[in-house]
Amino acid sequence: MDIAGKKAVVFGGTSGIGLAATRQLTALGATVIALSRDPSKASDLPDGASAVSCDVRDGEAVQNLLKEHAPFDILVSAATGGSRAIGEFATMDMDGYKSSFDKLWGYANVVRYGIEHLSDEGAIVLVSGSPARRCGPGQVALSSVGGAVEALSRAVAKEISPKRINVMSPGLIDTPMVPLKGDERSAHYERLTGNNLIPRAGTADECAQGIVFLIQNDFVTGTTLDVDGGILLS
Repeated sequence: MDIAGKKAVVFGGTSGIGLAATRQLTALGATVIALSRDPSKASDLPDGASAVSCDVRDGEAVQNLLKEHAPFDILVSAATGGSRAIGEFATMDMDGYKSSFDKLWGYANVVRYGIEHLSDEGAIVLVSGSPARRCGPGQVALSSVGGAVEALSRAVAKEISPKRINVMSPGLIDTPMVPLKGDERSAHYERLTGNNLIPRAGTADECAQGIVFLIQNDFVTGTTLDVDGGILLS
């Protein structure tokens, strides 16, 4: 796909990996609608991008918004959907486990209501995470949700061809989701990535490059691209 002149809708497009994707898509000539639950917090959006309010968990709102901005060629969701439960499953609060799946329900809304407005040669990219296939201590909820996202992509790919859908799966990424500052932040990432093949946290830009690859390469669908510093092998 030649991204120049295309229209993209990016959920979670005003911060972290989503914002990096918004920037890279506009740099390649796309017009981007960047969705956020609170677009008033959006900063540094590039020319060619506009921030719009939407909660991916609200199916009716997602449906109406996608219809309003149709048609489009690129659909990306990096929206987390809400809270995520961390900890051992044997002691986990089940309401917290269920709420972790808000990410899946949000992605399902985006895909379900976006397909009909996506151009025939269009591309969808969802963001999963390395716990889907390498679950660390306390990551049962993250692993469950990520695995479901990847399964959803593979199943939907068969139904929507020639439109394409793929997943970009990041490892540990340095994003604003971690509130730590300064030396404390550096020590946090050094501790968690010391055994990785590439012993550092990834960047949002590196993940966005993976998203752009999945959009541009017309011979890729129903697959998961790992941008994880080799964490699956560590």
